[in-house]
Amino acid sequence: MKSTILWLRLDLRLGDHPALHSAIAEGAVVPVFIWEPEAEEPWRPGGATRWWLHQSLQSLDDSLRAVGSRLIIRRGPALETLLALAEETGAETVCWTRRYEPAVIARDTKIKDALIRAGLTVTSFCGALLHEPWTVQNQSKKPFQVFTPFWRHCLTKPEPAEALAAPTHIPAPARWPESLPLDALELLPRIDWADGIRAAWTPGEAGAHERLSHFLRETAANYGTTRDIPSVPGTSRLSPHLHFGELSPRQIWHAARDSGIPGWRESRFLTEVGWREFSHHLLYHFPHTPQEPLRPEFERFPWRDNMQSLTAWQRGQTGYPIVDAGMRELWATGWMHNRVRMIVASFLVKDLLISWTEGAWWFWDTLVDADLAQNTLGWQWTAGCGADAAPYFRVFNPSSQGEKFDTEGLYVRRWCPELKRVPLRWLHRPWEAPAETLATAGVVLGREYPRPIVDHAAARVAALAAFASLKGER
Repeated sequence: MKSTILWLRLDLRLGDHPALHSAIAEGAVVPVFIWEPEAEEPWRPGGATRWWLHQSLQSLDDSLRAVGSRLIIRRGPALETLLALAEETGAETVCWTRRYEPAVIARDTKIKDALIRAGLTVTSFCGALLHEPWTVQNQSKKPFQVFTPFWRHCLTKPEPAEALAAPTHIPAPARWPESLPLDALELLPRIDWADGIRAAWTPGEAGAHERLSHFLRETAANYGTTRDIPSVPGTSRLSPHLHFGELSPRQIWHAARDSGIPGWRESRFLTEVGWREFSHHLLYHFPHTPQEPLRPEFERFPWRDNMQSLTAWQRGQTGYPIVDAGMRELWATGWMHNRVRMIVASFLVKDLLISWTEGAWWFWDTLVDADLAQNTLGWQWTAGCGADAAPYFRVFNPSSQGEKFDTEGLYVRRWCPELKRVPLRWLHRPWEAPAETLATAGVVLGREYPRPIVDHAAARVAALAAFASLKGER
């Protein structure tokens, strides 16, 4: 029986897995995960990502064993590992799901060429996106740089094929090659800081489908009105499952279609899937953007180098409750509500005038859904230096944003418990509260809770001046 090596990366599932189905059609399958973080420099997986990856790999191995297979774990370099596995197993084919990060594309191209020279057949498959980035072009045959026409064009394309069912049996090779124990990858932190993340998430394919089902059943109908309220479960929270490939966008598309939700195809939820597609479209066509602005004039933007302010932002100690609540939620759970992500990002780049790259790096290390394409799009959107960017004059007022989207103060009181007794009138701007009110609430600014590290009104004026300095090149 022929053997095929299935190289697993960010496609940690059995359902809707074209590469897996192709491998099964050829005969025996050797599923392998190769840990080689150096190959993704400078974007090595961050701490939260590594924690999730450990759990997801364990879940995948359990699922594979239930259908007669198992996960082989090796450490890189990937090329040498794949060649060694082919020698050990007699495999004639190597297959994988395509990825679109610049460093990974370069690596995969070299590996594919080398494997072919070694006499192996190499096949790759689309399993992470609805549409390959090179298949979506504007009328000038160029990549889109604005979301609305991009997604409108995507919706004119044929509907994605039905999702493939998970196999009930995977043929095993005559002899299994050796595998490292999962713990040997040392993905988990040596000092366990993951209690909050562990309580908030269930990594793995089963957890992904459970969350999708719950969202479509309980939340999707009101998604358009609840998605901006951070104190309620109004979002899908599917982003880490999508990033690790525990769930495919094709599965989401058809689950939404079959959910019975009126207007599902034009729904706000499916549009968010479209934003994910758009981010990968941009990353593929503009591979420099994770570290450089898409708009070249922003290379001369007068960013400030202020480590004290950056640290205060990272620790949730800015003195602006909605910002601090978001940053503390991120540290505790590895995730942050999308509306609050925009607020904290605006505060960093516009109130503090600290480069968007600093924010992108921090999110990369702390988010369980740290995705290079989406992280880049989000931060460049806020900074005004990317595709479909926010207008430079849009500077979120953190107090007003808190009052608008955390109207009852539930979110701030949860993540900034030192403010829980502050009356709602003052909760989002405690520095304006009368001293006796704060005293009654047990708060002394500068002791229990910090004073604002910057005056928003003055910061807004400075930000507009800095952005206006580029206006001649915009």
